[in-house]
Amino acid sequence: MKKGLWFALCAVLTVSLLAGCGASNEGSGDKTYLFATDAQYAPMEFMDKDKITGFDADFLEAVMKEAGLKYELKNVGWDTLLVSLEKGIDYDAAISSVTISDDRLKTNDFSRPYFESTNMILTKEGSPIKSALDLKDKKVGVQGLTTADILMMELTSKDNANIKKFDSNAVAIMELEQGGVDAVVADMAVVTEYVRNNPDKKFVSIIDVENFGSEYYGIMLPKGSELKVKLDPAIKTVLENGTYAELYKKWFNKDADTAKLLEQQ
Repeated sequence: MKKGLWFALCAVLTVSLLAGCGASNEGSGDKTYLFATDAQYAPMEFMDKDKITGFDADFLEAVMKEAGLKYELKNVGWDTLLVSLEKGIDYDAAISSVTISDDRLKTNDFSRPYFESTNMILTKEGSPIKSALDLKDKKVGVQGLTTADILMMELTSKDNANIKKFDSNAVAIMELEQGGVDAVVADMAVVTEYVRNNPDKKFVSIIDVENFGSEYYGIMLPKGSELKVKLDPAIKTVLENGTYAELYKKWFNKDADTAKLLEQQ
């Protein structure tokens, strides 16, 4: 055999062996999946010093343990999270109280639902606001690119200057404190937690499922992600084996309706 041919054959064999080793490593669970979150949604996800904590963080840990997958959770901005997952860059998935909606399903995949929520109104004591319909002629603060943002635009009009959009719910609530808006609309868990932790602020929360409706959170994925078929069975098991109920009780001090969640697909 000619020396040149021998070296060429060795090179081919070496590349083949390396490729085989690489596939084996990924298949054996060595891959670390990178998850994004916007840790400004206490008690769902928030920073405790330099650690991301909250219901979503605990839930993800339980799901990934059940699935036998390694992961890392990164705190990023809400806008960054949405853009990255839509384009399928930087992150493999996102868990950040992300509502499964028809619009988002056009650009992204989602895991099976794992949390039922609704939007709530936060306003000051003595306010004439009693329901979502009372918001039509009021100044309302929302976090941009959230379902609260979409709901308020639908309830009023898309060019309504009274809808003030902020980078986070925390900034929107600060605007309410300072009198810049009459109310804030945000996820139920966020509003409830804020009222509970700030009794001195004299704020009240108003639930209006009739006008706001219910919504479900899911783990957000790029279109065609391999993770969905790995996450869905693990989420189902966590819902069924009592782990989810324990986490829900820990963070919300009430029982979870796991049966209703299991009905969702």
